[in-house]
Amino acid sequence: MKTVLQNIATCLMALVVLFSTMSFTIDMHYCGNKLVDVALLKPAKNCGMDMQNDASSSNTLTKSHCCTDEHLVVEGQKELKVSSFDKLTFHQQVILVSYVFSSINLFEGLEENVIPFKDYAPPLLVSEIHLENETFLI
Repeated sequence: MKTVLQNIATCLMALVVLFSTMSFTIDMHYCGNKLVDVALLKPAKNCGMDMQNDASSSNTLTKSHCCTDEHLVVEGQKELKVSSFDKLTFHQQVILVSYVFSSINLFEGLEENVIPFKDYAPPLLVSEIHLENETFLI
C-alpha cells in the first residue's frame, strides 16, 4: 500500500512540474464577431473571406478587414529551483539524513508474526481464584 501511494504521489508531482514548465499558443480566427476556428498546435484555418491587396488599384482608401486573428500565448515557468539542499551546512545535512533514516526504520514491520510464548504450555489451573476471592467483573 505504501509503495502504491508513493508511486501515485511521484507521478502527480512529475505532472505538476511538466505542466508548470510547458508553454503553448492558442490561435483563434474570428470572422466578424463569430469564432470560426481554434487551433492549439498549428495556425488557425482561414474562413476564406480575407481581403486581397490590389497593388494595381490607386485608391488610397483602405477597407477594414472583417476577419481577425488572435494569438493567446501561455508562458510556462522558465527557471526551476533545483534544490535547496546545497544551501544547508554539512552539520544540518547529517542531521536531516539521520532523521529521515530513523523515521523510515520506525515504520518497518516484521516479516512474520513472532509469538514469543508459542513453545510454552499454559499453567495448570488448580482452583478458581475469582471464586475463592469472591471478585467478579460486572
